[in-house]
Amino acid sequence: MNKTIKPISSINTTITVPGDKSISHRAVMFGSLAKGDTEITGFLTGDDCMSTISCFKKLGVDIDIDGEHIIVHGKGLHGLCAPSEMLDVGNSGTTIRLISGILAAQPFDTTLNGDASIQKRPMKRVINPLTEMGAHIESTNDGYAPLTIHGKKLHAIEYTMPVASAQVKSSILLASLFAEGETVINEPVASRDHTEIMLNYFGADITNTDGKIVSKPVKELYGKPVQVPGDISSAAFFMVAGLIVPDSHIIIKNVGINPTRTGIIDALKAMGGDINILNERSAGGEAVADIEVKTSKLKATTLSGEIIPRMIDEIPVFTIAALHAEGTTTVKDAQELKVKESNRIATMAQELKKMGVDITETDDGMIIPGEQALKGAITESHLDHRVAMSIAIAALTAEGDTTINNADCVAISFPDFYEILDSLA
Repeated sequence: MNKTIKPISSINTTITVPGDKSISHRAVMFGSLAKGDTEITGFLTGDDCMSTISCFKKLGVDIDIDGEHIIVHGKGLHGLCAPSEMLDVGNSGTTIRLISGILAAQPFDTTLNGDASIQKRPMKRVINPLTEMGAHIESTNDGYAPLTIHGKKLHAIEYTMPVASAQVKSSILLASLFAEGETVINEPVASRDHTEIMLNYFGADITNTDGKIVSKPVKELYGKPVQVPGDISSAAFFMVAGLIVPDSHIIIKNVGINPTRTGIIDALKAMGGDINILNERSAGGEAVADIEVKTSKLKATTLSGEIIPRMIDEIPVFTIAALHAEGTTTVKDAQELKVKESNRIATMAQELKKMGVDITETDDGMIIPGEQALKGAITESHLDHRVAMSIAIAALTAEGDTTINNADCVAISFPDFYEILDSLA
């Protein structure tokens, strides 16, 4: 599908965004490993999360699906069954990396594979620590999917994270549920902590003291209701739209504001963005709020260091805000962008150049001169949902229409994105 987007003159609306992708994935996985039922409301029905459901169904878990309302009939920590076929994770890096930690300890063998994008995403970062725990994982493609996991008895390790990655950390923590002894993860730079919060909510024993994460064995997890908040990564697109489109006022309801995920809010505020957090509350241990955004005169900033893991998925749309800021914005320490669904440093620079603006790629980020005028163009999504949505937001202030080819990849995380976007006009 190709999508054409016209510029708009102002926005005045209240919207909701789909459920948090990270939390939706984890609710299904942890619910499958828990005793009893886990009732999930606000579940993200995007392609990635449906891939997780598909995999756990093949592992013998009964899962009822009624739109955004999901019931997982848990099998307990030791109740998964050997699948009769390969597990297809689709486009989901979260699924393949987290499920590897679970499958490493099962008394059966499993093969994991996904689409062409998944087969280019590095898996050694998961294979290496799991192997240290006693796992036997074969990669037929030198550290890339497909993977064959031969279930083994695991033992605890102490592991220092070489790169901030919630997926790698979560894979190790899931393996630790089945390992003998206390597993320790040293996290020099904090990454999102949804796994620790939800596993503890389900009955795990995980502590974090100044970046030293300790997981002690437990006999069982127990199913609990999970209310999934709106995904801040999805909200970020409309936050940026509200800042850059003239005469705009947007309220985004019921968004998760976990502190490990709010780098985008901090970055946009540092640029002078008029963003207010309203109606703060808690749901299942996760902080939730409404976010109010108004048109703002933005100033350039530098992103580097600890804020990067807190907004790694939002950097593509942050780039659009930077194009509208006074001065030159620099993004550093963001090498992780190169191993997402696309090389997001290269693809964003390539597509925005078609729209008449100049971005300089660097080894670990980009240099973005501000106050650049955007022109409508024919662009490519590179089958990357966040690239497609970022270009769509850029198109709102461009001169002329913008077309995004292969635009339907947004269904991975935000199935009704274009419907909401069209409603803004």
